[in-house]
Amino acid sequence: MRIAATICRYLLGIAFAFFGSNGLFQFIPVDPKQLPTGLGGEFAHALNTSHYQHVVASLMVLAALLLIINRFVPLALTILGPILFNILLFHISFGVPGIAMGLIFTVLWAVVVARVWPAFSALVKPSGQS
Repeated sequence: MRIAATICRYLLGIAFAFFGSNGLFQFIPVDPKQLPTGLGGEFAHALNTSHYQHVVASLMVLAALLLIINRFVPLALTILGPILFNILLFHISFGVPGIAMGLIFTVLWAVVVARVWPAFSALVKPSGQS
């Protein structure tokens, strides 16, 4: 399990470093035909024009670097959890194709969380227990 979690941690770190950097510097060309349409497209446009996406991309890069250097891994996973949730929610809510990559990254995230579970176990204890 330790080797699998290490591999998942590196894959997650590399993927989020790459896609987060692309969110900041946009080095992958975008084909206008592949952009979401309808409400999903309007939402994506609002995120880009408000520069909210730059904040999210910066957090992705920060968390990715923490995963790659193996420092503050629980913090990195805490940062990436809501980002992954929103990726999945975007695809489900707006019916935008391409949810497979989000699901794969969520599985990688869950494997790494399982490895560092003691860091998160206090969050799920009933109140009054120490």
